Amino acid sequence: MQSKTVRTDVLELAYEEHGPANGAAVILLHGFPYDVRCFDQVAPALAADGHRVLVPYLRGYGPTRFLSPATPRSGEQAALGHDLHQMMDALDIQRAALAGYDWGGRAACIVAALWPERVRGLISCTGYNIQNIATSNEPASAAAEHRFWYQYYFHTERGRAGLTQNRRDICKLLWKLWSPEWKFDDATFERSALSFDNPDFVDVVIQSYRHRYAYAKGDPALVPIEARLAVQPKISVPTINLHGGHDGVGPAPEIDRQAGHFTGPYERRILPGIGHNVPQEAPAETVAALRDLMKATQI
Repeated sequence: MQSKTVRTDVLELAYEEHGPANGAAVILLHGFPYDVRCFDQVAPALAADGHRVLVPYLRGYGPTRFLSPATPRSGEQAALGHDLHQMMDALDIQRAALAGYDWGGRAACIVAALWPERVRGLISCTGYNIQNIATSNEPASAAAEHRFWYQYYFHTERGRAGLTQNRRDICKLLWKLWSPEWKFDDATFERSALSFDNPDFVDVVIQSYRHRYAYAKGDPALVPIEARLAVQPKISVPTINLHGGHDGVGPAPEIDRQAGHFTGPYERRILPGIGHNVPQEAPAETVAALRDLMKATQI
């Protein structure tokens, strides 16, 4: 494994690379509040298969930094998709398999939807992760609203102060709530929590959770991408939806309501006893899904 950086238009984007440089590209994308360590048992297995495996730190995490203080510290969905697309361009990766969950799954879904010619196949945990901001203020069931408490907290200045002062406490609680059967230890959490010390972590997270409810303006440079996402574009590339059967923030419904967003080959795999952090809780199943995807698609 090598730690590297690449420049996009707004970031010095840090990533870890495994496997041969001439291998078929696979990009693995973490969510909030996690980091690249969630793929520690996934990336080496894929590299051993001969793939070039890239694991980036999203904006606001770990060593990734903004190039200019003038760039809005936006965590909106268009920013995540833009960063991934820019990373592929900067590294001259014409086509890659993408796998992600939470924020990373959103980035992967966006690139798959808007630039399908660049995506060999998609692993997206919980399915279609592109936000429908126009309907974001429609109330959900009491149980669903209860699970979103942290989002409403982040909509307030008290929440910003709380995340600033107590980021480890908040993030560790979310790990426990979202993955109730995952028995991680303090050392495992701390290896990822180091990424939350990024100077832009709080600003990016707060903007992300406010923007998705239209409570914060987005980066003006990303308006064209957000406009394309507002129509809820379909995803045509081959897709496997890995859904933790015990996901504490997004439970898997009996009826798969995600399937209609996918026009290409699509499969949902529910993983019993697994929570929100699928690749770290179920690395063997994640590797198996990626291997199936690679076998079923062409470079």
